[in-house]
Amino acid sequence: MNRPTQGRAGGAAPVLHTRIWLRMLACFNLVERELRSSLRDEFGVSLARFDVLAQVARPPAEPTMGELSRRLKVTKGNITDVVGRLEADGLVERRRDPHDARTQRVRLSARGRRLVQAAIPVHNARLTELLAALDADELATLDALLGRLRASLRETLGA
Repeated sequence: MNRPTQGRAGGAAPVLHTRIWLRMLACFNLVERELRSSLRDEFGVSLARFDVLAQVARPPAEPTMGELSRRLKVTKGNITDVVGRLEADGLVERRRDPHDARTQRVRLSARGRRLVQAAIPVHNARLTELLAALDADELATLDALLGRLRASLRETLGA
């Protein structure tokens, strides 16, 4: 396999890098659009709200607002807004941390738990359908390559 190496990316390499970037963006946009539509149509929830609900549902239990912000890589203000709307809809509950009254913890309400338990399998099945054109070996290769790319980017960018 012929791979451009750092410092030797001359000639056609920038065109290839740009094409790869554009293809990754196109794939992301197509999948995201479908997931947004599926969640809205089947569960009446936006992708942003689903993402927060799914994070609240996963361990460790009752994350703080700051933890949600870090997990989802969005601002605390964004999390506060989404959690406030979820709370108004009866899908989550906020409570003060018993050890630090300045900190709020978020947990699913019974209604929120039912929604997440129904939506996550549908979401995962839809992802499986969308990636069905790739066989198991191709998916494993893609996963490994994207993992290497992410690790390299984090190292390069100090993230």
